[in-house]
Amino acid sequence: MAGINLVHVPYRGTAPALADLLAGQVQVVFDNIPGSIGHIKTGKVRALGVTAPKRVAAIPDVPTIGETVPGYEVSIWYGIAAPRGTPPAIVEKLNQAVNAVLADPKLQTRLAELAGEPMPMTPAEFGKLVAEETEKWGKVIRAANIKAD
Repeated sequence: MAGINLVHVPYRGTAPALADLLAGQVQVVFDNIPGSIGHIKTGKVRALGVTAPKRVAAIPDVPTIGETVPGYEVSIWYGIAAPRGTPPAIVEKLNQAVNAVLADPKLQTRLAELAGEPMPMTPAEFGKLVAEETEKWGKVIRAANIKAD
């Protein structure tokens, strides 16, 4: 979308990628904010942009990439899934428990410090999110002709 050519350097996690960024071995890293926010706030790393659709409250001066590249948006999310066939009553009980934890003010404060945002959902809403994300990234994979090695 931006018309740039980057070389992908695979790393086994955030820590070695950030170590190489800090050491000048690589010039840019796409990372989840919680992994790098400490380095951003101390000025060791300069955040160029966030991939989310809106600016992040923890680092409000960092623009979204979409402000420069209209339509660009990549968000990361985490979810909890149960095996197919799990009784609906159990799924509902798990969902209620997870959403209760996400509503806890202490957790919300800690997530905000790490630039995270809770996304409480129903099982149906989560299923819709997974389907939408699968379709979105399927299009990207097909358009870029990405193949598994």
